[in-house]
Amino acid sequence: MTRVEFFFNVPDKLAKAAELCSRAVVKGRQLTIFTQDDAMSARMQDVLWQHSATSFMPSAHPGSPEQHDVAIIVDKLGEQLLQDDILINLKTEHPPFFSRFKYLVELVGVDDTDKALARARYKFYRDRGYQIKSTDESAT
Repeated sequence: MTRVEFFFNVPDKLAKAAELCSRAVVKGRQLTIFTQDDAMSARMQDVLWQHSATSFMPSAHPGSPEQHDVAIIVDKLGEQLLQDDILINLKTEHPPFFSRFKYLVELVGVDDTDKALARARYKFYRDRGYQIKSTDESAT
């Protein structure tokens, strides 16, 4: 069953996604980052490339020539899923295909609208029997 983890009160969701990717890639994991739209996908790729002064994390879009050569796929549609390891959801709704992944990460910002949408996703997963781990980023 998919492990679900929510990170609440995240001031910069793209930076947090990059941090999580950095830790996962070192461990040999593969990730898909599910974004809202093209603009968010482009910003996410920029953040990944600039995450560390001493290294970069290459990523690709589904259908690009590099898609099989990188550990991180940035995807707004979820139509060409290339792996089933880690999914980071940056959309406001639950991904319809989340259960094929081993681990689902939900990032929740600090504004009330984002929190309300996250509560609906949390309830959706909980009502289907998923165990959910929650981490409050404001406490760290």
